[in-house]
Amino acid sequence: MEIIQDDAKKLVQVWLTRKEAEDAAVQANLKPMYAQWKKQKYMVAVFRSGKEDLQRSTLDLLAYNKKRCAELAVRREKAQKSAQMEL
Repeated sequence: MEIIQDDAKKLVQVWLTRKEAEDAAVQANLKPMYAQWKKQKYMVAVFRSGKEDLQRSTLDLLAYNKKRCAELAVRREKAQKSAQMEL
């Protein structure tokens, strides 16, 4: 487990291995820590190791985002053309 506390941003990152994420004792030990950070108005981000291939998942996400950006650009162009035709 790795805990990174950024006081300037009021952010705490908790990085857990797959084994730690599945361990009830580890989770029980973290709950009071979460409550303490919440009292101090910190945002807590918990990152758990996954079971999928990180490289494949990242490539899939990048491909999806690229496709989505292109779709939104086409929609904007159509909306602009439609607005110009109405004038």
